[in-house]
Order: sequence, then structure tokens, then C-alpha cells
Amino acid sequence: MRIAVMGTGGVGGYFGAKLALAGNDVTFVARGKHLEAIRRDGLRIESESTPMHVTSVRATDDIASVGPVDAVMFCVKLWDIESAAQAIRPLLVNRGVAIPFQNGIDSPAVLARVLGAEHVIGGIAYIATSIASPGVVRHVGSMARLRVGAFDGVRSDAAEAFVEAATAAGVEIALAADIRRGLWEKFVFLSALSGATCLTRQPLGVVRADPGMRGTFEAIMRETWSVARAHGVALAEDFVDKQLAFADTLPYEMRASMLHDLVAGNRLEAPWLCGAVVRLGTEAGVATPVNATVYAALLPYVNGAPEPPRAGSTPAGAR
Repeated sequence: MRIAVMGTGGVGGYFGAKLALAGNDVTFVARGKHLEAIRRDGLRIESESTPMHVTSVRATDDIASVGPVDAVMFCVKLWDIESAAQAIRPLLVNRGVAIPFQNGIDSPAVLARVLGAEHVIGGIAYIATSIASPGVVRHVGSMARLRVGAFDGVRSDAAEAFVEAATAAGVEIALAADIRRGLWEKFVFLSALSGATCLTRQPLGVVRADPGMRGTFEAIMRETWSVARAHGVALAEDFVDKQLAFADTLPYEMRASMLHDLVAGNRLEAPWLCGAVVRLGTEAGVATPVNATVYAALLPYVNGAPEPPRAGSTPAGAR
């Protein structure tokens, strides 16, 4: 299968490596020092469960050079959706599809508007990964699975072909009967994981062990669950309780990707996570005070680390 990985971060790097090592024709789109390291040393996956090293790598920052593909694993940061979607249009001329494996729930609609709905199927990634250093992706724990599916619920040849290729590559993957509900199920959990770990600057193990922090984690989920239900998504009554139990099984050191970005001083996906919960809650008339508080606390960091005060300057209002 011809596959382009658009955004070779943790998700695209890990699953793209598995597909490449299984003999698929994979091109990794990356940039900067990350691209230089991949070209020089290959793509390395640090993982206790599935360490990998792809030594013969096709990697580029020139999307036009990739050519038509069967599928684009769309893994860019959420603020790049529109521009990246425009860039991959020439890759999908032969009935190719884009599969967004991203945080949030906004990406499929944007891709469908730019590329046409016939070129988009839904994707969900469940994995804890980050870029450890240029050319190196770190995978935490053993969780690593994908779900894909067409949004209209009908049979999708493209989705089935991707599942077949991924399964042959040893990826745990399945077709989702209701991909929209699956996206919201992940969104409910991820909004809590990203919000609580970023607010506290602590891993999940610390958050879930403290009653106060665990209460905030649960409150974020319950708000997002209520927003989903208000938008017609049939999440189960006991969904949040089951997700709390699931959180107790995850690695102590698990951190949301947004916490990695926050610590590194990078731009944050908060407007598409806790910010999206607030926006969608407002649209549906659902109060989301905890998500609103998390979003307000992260706003100074949304565009990267704020500039420190200059020496000798006096903050506004100080006396």
C-alpha cells in the first residue's frame, strides 16, 4: 500500500514505522532537525513493548514530490489542519483517502470541506507517544491501537484496505461501526487527560492518586460527556465511570501530548481541546465551568511560552 505520513510525530512515527517495516511504500513528511535526523540515521522508536528502527526511510518536506498515494495518515497539529489539507490534495487524485489520527473532533469536517467527503474516512489512535529527540519517537506503555471507519456508516473499500495493510503489519486495528461516537469517546477522555495533566504539570499517576486532582479529572470528563450527549452522540450512561477505571490501568508516567508541548514551550492545542468543549457547550446550552477554567489557565501559553518580564519592569497594577 502507498501511504504518506503527514506529520511524523509520535502517532505518525510509530504506526508509520510498523507499516514501513512490513513492506508498505511509506513516505514520512517531516521538517527541520527531525527530518535531518531521520534521513541520516533512520526513524527509531523507543519502546519497551515494540522497539523499532526503520533504516531505509523515504522522508521529505516537499509534499509535491510524494506523488499519488492510497492513504494519507493525517497527523499534523490541529492548528495546521487547513494548510496541510490543501497541501495533500494532489496526493489523493487516484481515489486516495485522508485518515486523520489527531486529537480533538474538528479535523474530519475541515478535511471533508477542503478535500471532499469522499476522500475522508475517520481515524482514532490510542497510544502514548512523543518525539524524544530528532529522529526518535518514544512510546510509553503497551497501548497502541487504531480504529477507522466511514462517517456514513456504509462499507468503505479504502477503510478495509487500510485495515488489511495495518493488520498485516502487526497493528491492532479495527473497523468502527460508528466512528463519530468513537471520536467523541476518545475526546471525552483526552479532554480530561490533557486538561488535568497540563493544569497540574503532572503525569496521570499523580493526578489519579490525589482526591482533588482526580475530582477535577472526572469533572472535565463529565462536562464533555454532557456536551456530547447534547450534540446527539449516544454515549453510555456509565461511560465516565468506565473511563475512570480505565485510567487506573494506564502507566503512571503517562502525559498528554499537550503537556509535552507545554513543558517544551511550544504552541498548544488547547483551543481544539478544552476550548472546543467550552465552544460546543455554549452552542448546546451546556455549562462547562471546569473546562473554561482549564482553558483560561492555559491561554497565556497557547502560542508558546510567554515572554518573561524584562529586568526592572513593573507589572501592570503593581505598586
